[in-house]
Amino acid sequence: MPIGLAVRSITCLLPHPSLTELEKLASKTAAENGFELCCVQVFTHLKPMNIQVQIRPGHQGDVSLDDCAHFSEPMSEAIESSRLINEAYVLEISSPGIPEDLESDRDFQTFRGFPVEVTYVINNQLTKHQTGLLLERSPDHVLLNIKGKMSRIPRDSVTKVRLTSPTG
Repeated sequence: MPIGLAVRSITCLLPHPSLTELEKLASKTAAENGFELCCVQVFTHLKPMNIQVQIRPGHQGDVSLDDCAHFSEPMSEAIESSRLINEAYVLEISSPGIPEDLESDRDFQTFRGFPVEVTYVINNQLTKHQTGLLLERSPDHVLLNIKGKMSRIPRDSVTKVRLTSPTG
């Protein structure tokens, strides 16, 4: 019988042959329960095998420990009824936590006002770094507040935006 736990994910070693089907199943099950699928990882080197499913809410907010515990049952039932896994496994449900690199529109919305480091390229050759408080990301630029001065960095030159600590 699978056990639902809330833990942090670690790096996946080898893909399981049913990973693609498990991802589809987890995505459907997450959507049916008001969540969005972030990641599915299968660790076959562990005994029993470990299936980690990361979810985030389908709306603004965070995934709580209770959310993980409540989602464990429908996800477990979906795996059991699909018959994709025919061996013992442990099911772990978690949230992805705070991303270090901001990528999605949702990340940029969530972390407005937070300290970030923007890496960008000038003239396709010189890499620069700018740190400040994230104000916005538009289709044209990333806007930072750097000690009260606004800095507008063209979005097409930005290669990475990373959260930093308040002290740099």
